[in-house]
Amino acid sequence: MTENEIANRIIGLGIEVHRALGPGLLESAYQECLFYKISKAGLLAEKEKPMPIIFEEVKLNCGYRIDILVENKLVIEIKSVEALHDVHLAQTLTYMKLGNYKLGLLINFNVVMLKHGIKRVANGL
Repeated sequence: MTENEIANRIIGLGIEVHRALGPGLLESAYQECLFYKISKAGLLAEKEKPMPIIFEEVKLNCGYRIDILVENKLVIEIKSVEALHDVHLAQTLTYMKLGNYKLGLLINFNVVMLKHGIKRVANGL
């Protein structure tokens, strides 16, 4: 599957989670439910994937973690905030650059309709 095909499936699964739970919960609840749906759909997913930083040829474990990585291709960053800000986008893009991933989804579940809380993020590599 391509990154775009995976992203489209994840958006559909995210909508299912959002319809069932609605807005207003903690990020961790949405993360667990989305991870469950992704796994149930037969996609390979890693939750809280560590992202070390390489600085001057030294690998530093600084505690950065991707919320969910799907098929080792798609970064998913989950939020439950009043509004997405540039710093959320920057965080997602940083994870993508550190892991050399092409596509990410920044998903804010704290919205009335999930389509208004999804941002596709492309890494220009």
